[in-house]
Amino acid sequence: MGKTGFIKVFFVGILCLSIVGCATIPKGFLKPSEKSLENRQLQMRQYDTKDETKIITSVAGVLQDLGFTLDNSETELGLVVASKKADAVSGGQIAGAILLTALSRGQNNYVAMCDKEQKVRASVIVQSSLNGSKTGVRVTFQRIIWNMSNQISRVETIIEPQIYEKFYVALSKAIFLEAEKI
Repeated sequence: MGKTGFIKVFFVGILCLSIVGCATIPKGFLKPSEKSLENRQLQMRQYDTKDETKIITSVAGVLQDLGFTLDNSETELGLVVASKKADAVSGGQIAGAILLTALSRGQNNYVAMCDKEQKVRASVIVQSSLNGSKTGVRVTFQRIIWNMSNQISRVETIIEPQIYEKFYVALSKAIFLEAEKI
């Protein structure tokens, strides 16, 4: 590279740095949304026990009772991950896809884009509170949806209060039974 080539690269580099230096971070960029706090309250519960191992054991049992298969469990880290497969076919979605395919005179196969199956994944973290008198549990449910062409069409967090409520009602019963040795 000659002297003029070096000078051009140098000035382009300076120009790029000056443009990047003018960029600012949007106000409130790291501020969690109102929905984030609401979701966290939905996903978390605290229990009046210091025994994380009993809670992790109860979590694993509840997930299995709900039809999940344990994928990973790190007791020392307080982590349990489980999953289960479920059907994702929706009659209404397929009927709409058939209609759209017919309207496009068969040029597009909308049925191939319809949901076929899903994998629901539960991730649970168990952790002592800051003062050590309680144990916190946070569960999140996600799902991966495949279409009729066996391609992933969506990955999403499930935010349905009844699912979280069902999990925590079962967990509270399991913790009680574990504590009473029933």
